[in-house]
Order: sequence, then structure tokens, then C-alpha cells
Amino acid sequence: MQPSTISSAEKKIALLLASIFSFRMFGLFMILPVFSIYAETLIGVTPFLIGFAMGAYGLTQAFFQVPFGMLSDKIGRKPVIIIGLLLFTAGSIIAANADSIQGVIVGRLLQGSGAIAAVIMALLADLTREEHRTKAMAMIGMSIGFAFSLSLVVGPLLSQWIGVQGLFWLTAILALIGILIALLFVPTPVVSYHHQDTTLSTQQLKGILKNKALNKLNLSIFCLHFTLTSLFLSLPLSLLKQFNLATAEHWKLYLPVMLFALMAMIPFIIIAEKKQVMKGVLLCSIMGLILANIGFYFNHHSLFLVALCLFLFFLGFNILEATLPSLLSKMAPVANKGTAMGVYSTSQFMGAFMGGVIGGWVHQHFNIEAVYLSSIFIATFWLLFILTIQLPKNTSSYLLKIDLEQYPDHIQLAQQLSAIKGVQEAIVIIEEATAYLKINRQEIDFNQLAIFSSNKH
Repeated sequence: MQPSTISSAEKKIALLLASIFSFRMFGLFMILPVFSIYAETLIGVTPFLIGFAMGAYGLTQAFFQVPFGMLSDKIGRKPVIIIGLLLFTAGSIIAANADSIQGVIVGRLLQGSGAIAAVIMALLADLTREEHRTKAMAMIGMSIGFAFSLSLVVGPLLSQWIGVQGLFWLTAILALIGILIALLFVPTPVVSYHHQDTTLSTQQLKGILKNKALNKLNLSIFCLHFTLTSLFLSLPLSLLKQFNLATAEHWKLYLPVMLFALMAMIPFIIIAEKKQVMKGVLLCSIMGLILANIGFYFNHHSLFLVALCLFLFFLGFNILEATLPSLLSKMAPVANKGTAMGVYSTSQFMGAFMGGVIGGWVHQHFNIEAVYLSSIFIATFWLLFILTIQLPKNTSSYLLKIDLEQYPDHIQLAQQLSAIKGVQEAIVIIEEATAYLKINRQEIDFNQLAIFSSNKH
């Protein structure tokens, strides 16, 4: 018996939560391609403070993720999501009204303090069946990717009509729409559980932080978002000062480059999965980021070469952004996946923060071109660090709701599940009445798994 298909109700829930998530991220991303130019008009500005302001949201995102997740276990998911969106709205309004760089930094820090990413994932887990949770999470991931791509075009385009302050106001409005969606359309779960696959556990942190393979993925997402923030600290200024390309015209560069990069990434990901050459694709993607930054550093005359380097950057970025979470899901211990995801997300936000801070410091003490050098250095270190990474093959996560009345001994049940051909790892969590499995889909017989399920028909 193959797993049932995801229901229309679960799709609707995933889409609603994806809209809340993507509205918020769209607002953050929309500022990126225009902020470094706008910030030069603010009172008290220095290159370092511009970088700090760009990455500031990442610092508070990383810091407040765990407290918000723990709070949602106590008072419920939806109240915490609404609190987070209200904080995000307040930060956006402060940034919109600020005439100094310090005021914008306060706004950006407050934006990031509404750290609801993990809470949204936990709510998704509460409202979907175990066997379809991965599909629902993938829908949210796709929405974030779409929001990012769209923001690069919309940000520069809208800024010429409403200004960057207007973008901050628009960000606040989108967050308020997210609150309305959460209040009016997202169901409230009858009971909220601590889900091993979506929720971070402080008790599991020590083991996850000692996992060398996962640390390589954490470093990867850190470096990826370091280079992204550094790029948008430097590239808009280069386009304006070296190529006399006004901010309102930048979308004409970003739009075709992003479209071609998105189309080009698809065959690479298909080849990586089908031919089992994911490691080679990952290493080539990092090389693409390095070569792109080398091109940005040396090229001062050709806008075509800028477009080519930007294509190379976003091709590598999109491949890595899509494949790293998938690898994390495959490589994390099945009973600790939620904690592994929490550490991974924290690494991502810290990468965005450090990319802004270090990029701003380098710009202030050297020049804008030196920011590209810092990205070249960090990406080269990253490449060397993961050369020895061992990637799993044909592995995916699978959650099985179990019949505790028939199988009360969870240790024996885990042993029985592990004995099934194609099951590589099995952990049974009694409190959730769920078995967390790591399986090889090419070998597994779902009829054998169905014997242990509480959803027999």
C-alpha cells in the first residue's frame, strides 16, 4: 500500500502558512537590493553601520528562535505567530520613520525579533498528517524561493515610486495581512505537540552540535547567506558608481538574470539526484560563487560581464538554497531532525548578520571592491571545509502513525521496523504515537510499514 495523497485541506493549510511566511520574507528581501544606496542619505551613516543595518535582522532572528519556539509550546502557535508579526510590523514602522542609520538599525533588530519561522513549521506539523509533512514543508520552501526572486525585481522597481521608506511601510502592511490570515483562515490545532521533526529541543543540542557532518551543512548555509548579504551591500553601489545605473533601473538586470538562473538550476538538481552526483554539484555551485565574486572584483567596465557573474552567483545560490535543507533532512538523526533544523536556521541568520557586519567593516576600512574579496575568502574556506563531506544516497524521511494498543513496546517496535528492508533507521516516540523513519524509497515495501500503522483501512 503506497502512502495516501496529501488532502486538499492540508494543501490549503500549507498555502496559508506559506503566504504568512513568504509575505514576511518578501518584505525583508525587498529591502536588500536598494538599501545600501538609500542608507547613504541617512544621518550618522558609515559603511560599517550600513552593513550592520542590513544584517541586523539576522542577529535577532537567531537569538529569538528558541525562546519563541518554547513560548509556542506553552501558549499556543497562533498567539506567538501574531506576537512575532506585530513585532515585525513595529520594526518596519520604526525603520520607515527613521531619518538616521541608528533608527533603521533599531527597526531592523525589532523586525528580526519576531522569529516565527520555527513556530510556523511547528503549526504546520500540528495541522498535517505525518506522512505528508515533508510535502507541506516543501511548499513553504518553494514560496520563500519565489518571494526572494520576486523581491529582487519589485524592490528596485517600487523604490522609484514610493521610496525605500515606502518599502518599509509596505513590509508592515504585508505583516498585518499575515496576521489577518492567521486569525481568520488558519485553523487552531486541538492540541499542539512537540514534534521531533520540526521543533528544536535544548536537550538534543549538545549531540547535534557535535555532529561533524551536520556542522558542515551549518557552515554551508552560514557562508551562503554571508555571501548574499555581502553581495547586496556592494553590488548596488558598484552598479550606481561604476556603471551609472540608477537604482530604479537595477530590476532590468536582476529580472532576466534571475529567470535564467532559476531555469538553469532545474537540470542540475535533477542530474544531482538521478545520477547521485550531489557532492559534485554542491562543490561546483560553491566554485560558481567564488568565480562570480572574482568577476565582480576585477570587472569595472562591462555591464554584460556583471550580468554573467550575477547569473553564475544566483545559479550557485539557488542550487545550494534548494539542496542544503534536503541534505539536512537526509543526514540528521530521525529523532533529532527538529533540533538539527533549528541549528541550521540559526546558522543561516547568523551568516546574514555577519555578512553585513564584516562586509560593512571591510568597506569602511578598505573599499567596496574589498567586500568581494571577503566573500571570495569565506567561500574558498567553505569549499575546502566540505571537500570531505560524505552525502547519503537514496535516503528520505518518513513518519508513520503507529498503533500503540497493538504495539505497546516501543523498543521492540523500533527493532521490528528497523528489520524491514529499506528502513535504515527507526525511532518510536510514544508521546506522539509516531515512528520516525529514515528509508530508501527504492527498496521499501510500504505494505510492510502499513502493518504497524494506526491508519489501516
